[in-house]
Amino acid sequence: MKILQLNFEKGWRGGERQTLYCMRAFRKAGHDVEVMCREGAPLAERARQEGFVAHTCRNVPGQLAFLAGASRYDIIHAQTANTITWAVLTKWLHRSPVVFSRRTSFVVKPGDEWKTGYKWRHANLFVAISEMAASEPRRLGIEPVIIRSAVEPHAINAENVDNLVREFELTGKKVMATSAALIRDKDPVTLVRAVGELAKTRRDFVFLHFGAGGDREQQAKDEAEKLGIEDVYRFAGFRKGVEDFYSILDVFVMSSEEEALGSSVLDAFLQRVPVVSTDAGGLKESLADGRGVLVAVGDHQAMAAGMARCLDDAAFRQDVTARAYEYVKNEHDVQKMGNRYLAQFERLLGGR
Repeated sequence: MKILQLNFEKGWRGGERQTLYCMRAFRKAGHDVEVMCREGAPLAERARQEGFVAHTCRNVPGQLAFLAGASRYDIIHAQTANTITWAVLTKWLHRSPVVFSRRTSFVVKPGDEWKTGYKWRHANLFVAISEMAASEPRRLGIEPVIIRSAVEPHAINAENVDNLVREFELTGKKVMATSAALIRDKDPVTLVRAVGELAKTRRDFVFLHFGAGGDREQQAKDEAEKLGIEDVYRFAGFRKGVEDFYSILDVFVMSSEEEALGSSVLDAFLQRVPVVSTDAGGLKESLADGRGVLVAVGDHQAMAAGMARCLDDAAFRQDVTARAYEYVKNEHDVQKMGNRYLAQFERLLGGR
């Protein structure tokens, strides 16, 4: 098969990593894979570094022009909400089957139901990465195929880790972290409050917040200052190779209000780091059956208690990390994910 991936995001987050994972898995299975992405975006650079053809566009007209002439592809796979729009609108020209992977769990606004429903119904295959991501399409009468996101073992860059340890003076400290942009959906203010609650009884740790700024950045920083925890709650910003840092973590934490899956949790599972998380969306699925500590959205006190337990209860820590590791190896393997997609692609093409 000749497969075109679509992802027009500016930055590098979970969806872009999953796009590259799909490309690798499809190529490994013997298929020809290319990507259409934003000019200057990290995805274009990384795809080319790995030998993939990356077609870059500057804007929406550029995307539409490229897709209009994309009849040479057997499958057009949209990985983002905006690219499924353009793939569907140009479908009468390229006439290729369109696949959409929904990676969010946002509720569709009443005024948007008609247009969102239109583009979703005109996808030949609708994939959701979790039950939570599937809930809105089901409400609109669409039954998605569930194909969960993947994670792969990461070769640790020791120099990157050593530099971090020196920068934040982590030697001799317990280290906890999150990897999330400072935006409303990730609820960083609750996370700051949870660390503040924990800091009332102990100061033997450093909490590192990896992630780009956003609409809650200043509020989170103001809260840390108000609570007097700027020495233990450190805003580390966006970093390349953040997966390296899991190797020194004692606990990983997620405070999201909304989350379709939360692929950074899977990285923690794979590196046997215990996870404390809200029960938002797909996080509840990932941490089910004793694979971590689940707390209610916005409950900073329960989050603090979960962090304390993971730090202090070695038997509990060993149990949850063993369960989580077994789960992620079985359910979120990159090649298994790729094969699930390919089986669906072949079904689509067989029915033409």
